[in-house]
Amino acid sequence: MTKPSLPELLHAAVTAVGGVERPGQVTMAEAVATAVDDGSHLLVQAGTGTGKSLGYLVPALAHGERVVIATATLALQRQLVERDLPRTVDALHPLLRRRPEFAMLKGRSNYLCLHRLHEGVPQEEEDGLFDPFEAAAPTSKLGQDLLRMRDWADETETGDRDDLTPGVSDRAWGQISVSSRECLGASKCAYGAECFAEMARERAKLSDVVVTNHALLAIDAIEGAPVLPSHEVLIIDEAHELVSRVTGAATGELTPGQVNRAVRRAAKLVNEKAADALQTAAETFERLMELALPGRLEEIPEDLGYALLALRDASRNVISALGSTRDKSVQDEDAVRKQALAAVENIHGVAERITQGSEYDVVWYERHDRFGASLRVAPLTVSGLLREKLFAERSVVLTSATLKLGGDFNGVGASLGLSPEGIAGEDVPQWKGLDVGSPFDYPKQGILYVARHLATPGREGSRGDMMDELSELVEAAGGRTLGLFSSMRAAQAAAEELRGRLDNRILLQGEETLGELIKAFAADPETCLFGTLSLWQGVDVPGPSCQLVVMDRIPFPRPDDPLMSARQKAVEEAGGNGFMAVAATHAALLMAQGAGRLVRATGDRGVVAVLDPRLANARYGSYLRASLPDFWYTTDRNQVRRSLSAIDAAAKAGA
Repeated sequence: MTKPSLPELLHAAVTAVGGVERPGQVTMAEAVATAVDDGSHLLVQAGTGTGKSLGYLVPALAHGERVVIATATLALQRQLVERDLPRTVDALHPLLRRRPEFAMLKGRSNYLCLHRLHEGVPQEEEDGLFDPFEAAAPTSKLGQDLLRMRDWADETETGDRDDLTPGVSDRAWGQISVSSRECLGASKCAYGAECFAEMARERAKLSDVVVTNHALLAIDAIEGAPVLPSHEVLIIDEAHELVSRVTGAATGELTPGQVNRAVRRAAKLVNEKAADALQTAAETFERLMELALPGRLEEIPEDLGYALLALRDASRNVISALGSTRDKSVQDEDAVRKQALAAVENIHGVAERITQGSEYDVVWYERHDRFGASLRVAPLTVSGLLREKLFAERSVVLTSATLKLGGDFNGVGASLGLSPEGIAGEDVPQWKGLDVGSPFDYPKQGILYVARHLATPGREGSRGDMMDELSELVEAAGGRTLGLFSSMRAAQAAAEELRGRLDNRILLQGEETLGELIKAFAADPETCLFGTLSLWQGVDVPGPSCQLVVMDRIPFPRPDDPLMSARQKAVEEAGGNGFMAVAATHAALLMAQGAGRLVRATGDRGVVAVLDPRLANARYGSYLRASLPDFWYTTDRNQVRRSLSAIDAAAKAGA
């Protein structure tokens, strides 16, 4: 029997999911197949509606070697495992004459830990040793969640937190989960044979396709101890998120609370001298942190340097002593020791990293209203790490609706550790960029309006002219507005102002769960939804409920963001344009994602309104506009009001 062709396979898969084959999807599938077959790398931009999941799944399944797919969001992971993969595998089975197996794999703390569930959480001295299920009052929210999780543990097949509905708080989940550092290990644990995390790993080892997330991919790359099974092909969806997720995984943090917890956990397990030294170092660190002012530390102050050295040395001594001291009064000693070791090792690792003072690290103080001060350290760039760990031994396909910024892929490529497209050389991964377009007719379906007449937004202060403009636009649109704001404060101020001016219902992020807000926004076309970062990327509301997307200003990083400003400065010192490489690229990515909320289906019509004149007037404005969908562009405020009123009237007539 002849091997089925890629077009045959794609046609079968698209038919099975009830979709429509699109030229961009076919182009993408062919390019992915080529990259996978010849071991090269591909960056592919596939606009909303292209059907990019099938565009990479079909050639990946046809290839026959193990494939790892990493996504940024839980929603896409679920869609792949619960919908796209089962249907695609069923459709391809008769043609491929084999049934590829697939599995989901996440970090250990995402799975219920049976040891924690049955033995309880090792408690600190002052809390006493108690079973959290007994201690939490059954009438309290925590108590109810714990009882519900205990019932769920008897029936779940996966132990995966995301299969528990409704969900529970981080505090409740923390009572029945462990980090990889706290885990006893399957061979030492009484519940090792039934462990959900171990079962997930075993399923992954036996699967042809493993679906995971960017965070686990980052941990796999950074820590050097492989979590993922070996694989020939890596597909990274939502690839515009990868750099920030890897940066997050490579960021270390020290807080007084965290250090004090480590002291309490270790105190019963080591000799008095080692415990006292760690206690003294913790007290010194806490006193310093009370005076910490937010901002970057280009040099470590002398007193902080001494405090960190004391923490490092004291924690190293505790780690050595933990192996030898035994306390007969400690119940479940192995678990208590493992938890203490994990906490102290983290303190040692971060303190040592900061005292070593790598030129490739950025160190800063952060202050949070609720949690107090923290000391953080993050890599100046993750591009070298990604180039070395991701691209060295496998074919990598990166895809997203937004990878091409300012007209090419080189900005995103550079952040991933790739040289400009087409440049060859030793140790330089070869890659190709491909934009397969979108099935939508952006110039006919959408308008990009820039409010050129408004004053340039300043750092602080009210923007009365912007509020007037926003109010008039929302009124002309008849509601139907998704408001994307650069800060929570700006979103709150706009919601408060417009609630006083208009009859439309204004929903505000934070006043309800995101899922509930989006559901309410989609259900009523006259409603508006205002919010910040997660709305720029996480809203999919096709149809008449979202016909106006407003951005209050260009979302440049804050000038006092320690990591972004350090990255910008490093580019400038190397002779590059730091503003364009860091701030403008960051803004372009977010604006492209935000503008992508408008047109989600072929029948959608609407306006993206940017209430920041710099998009029209500043030199970098053309770069940012070139990163957005190809909407019809105007700065005419009267024209845009007429268009919004016409779109509103058409939506009402069609209702």
